[in-house]
Amino acid sequence: MSTPQDKVIISCALTGAVTAKQLCPAIPYTPVEIAEEAKRAYDAGAAIVHIHARTDQGLPSWDPAVFAAIMEETRKRCPVLINWSTGGAGPMKDRVEHLKSRPHIAALNMGSMNYAKWSPKKQDFAFKFVFQNSFEDIIGFAKAIREQGVKPEMECFDTGHVFSHTVLEDLGLLEKPYHFSFIMGVLGGIPATARHLAFQASNIPAGSRWKVIGISREQWPLCMAALSLGGDIRVGLEDNFYLPHGAMATSNGELVDAAVSMVKLSGREVATVAEARALLWPDGGGNF
Repeated sequence: MSTPQDKVIISCALTGAVTAKQLCPAIPYTPVEIAEEAKRAYDAGAAIVHIHARTDQGLPSWDPAVFAAIMEETRKRCPVLINWSTGGAGPMKDRVEHLKSRPHIAALNMGSMNYAKWSPKKQDFAFKFVFQNSFEDIIGFAKAIREQGVKPEMECFDTGHVFSHTVLEDLGLLEKPYHFSFIMGVLGGIPATARHLAFQASNIPAGSRWKVIGISREQWPLCMAALSLGGDIRVGLEDNFYLPHGAMATSNGELVDAAVSMVKLSGREVATVAEARALLWPDGGGNF
């Protein structure tokens, strides 16, 4: 008899905010392209798709109409659970309006950090910036997410970020089971190792759901570690372009296919959309 821990919710991050077709031709920009990738991910086994909106030229967009178009096109194609991003640059008022389209889940960044990628070969940063998420902003986003009946996915880039949820808990802004994501592989955050992942997982409240988000080629070893620890996993072109054997993916569906194979090798089972809903909303509710 299977238990909730036997089921693995696979999420797929379809496009990100800054990934570009010049680097990977499969990156989707338009609502139709994003929805087609959502369908490929769903068909391969993803229960959740994480989405940033883009202009047709590929620039980041917070236009609520673009998010609404993405949702409409996706719902035409499949019943996958939709997770909007709220992270990035720009004032909060511009980064919460799209929540009125009532996705199932919304990402909630849980702390500030230096966010960088260092190239030893070039002896320089590929990118670097201060990723600022004050408690005022965290609380503000959490309130906006709750007002729309959306479940927050608490994104934690470092150890201290995990404990920030206690503020939201005290304010009555969270409903159990809590939903955490551990982002690993970014310089300035927690190192991308199985040992560090196990430490992160040990710090969250009992009964919470958690997954790992491995950046770049760290994705696959971290997925394997998460599966052995009882966690969920995220793959997708936002985080990583490459399949486990090193070839560039031609779609998000290919990355999900690889994730499904890993789940099966681990002895666990891929959660369907219905099963993911039951795990994340065991008492019902949510934007369904």
